[in-house]
Amino acid sequence: MHADNAATPLADDQVSLIVEIFRMLADPTRIRVLWALTEKESSVNELAEKVDKPAPSVSQHLAKLRMARLVRTRRAGTTIFYSLENEHVGQLVSDAVFNAEHAGPGVPSHHRNDADVRGITTARQPRRTKGR
Repeated sequence: MHADNAATPLADDQVSLIVEIFRMLADPTRIRVLWALTEKESSVNELAEKVDKPAPSVSQHLAKLRMARLVRTRRAGTTIFYSLENEHVGQLVSDAVFNAEHAGPGVPSHHRNDADVRGITTARQPRRTKGR
């Protein structure tokens, strides 16, 4: 199945896989690990330092992400490096981060260099009327 046509109904087994992916993303450490991997491949120790968690904990999260086919490994000598499974995982994580930025006030950081939104500087808060 291709995601070309959003009107095409999804098969039950595909929906189950999508739910499992979102389940894997529903953890702060795993989100931080995946976000770090959008920058470059890293070892467990590098990731542990980036996300400020113990290496054994990060390793357990990486094992789950690997089983869900969100990350892959590459061995170099005795070191195992982790990277995102494919560009879609990177896009999914980036889109989630960028979407979360839209929930806050002002112009999201990923739009600040866009000519179309450069002039927007006000926070998205309801205006208060006098007497309130």
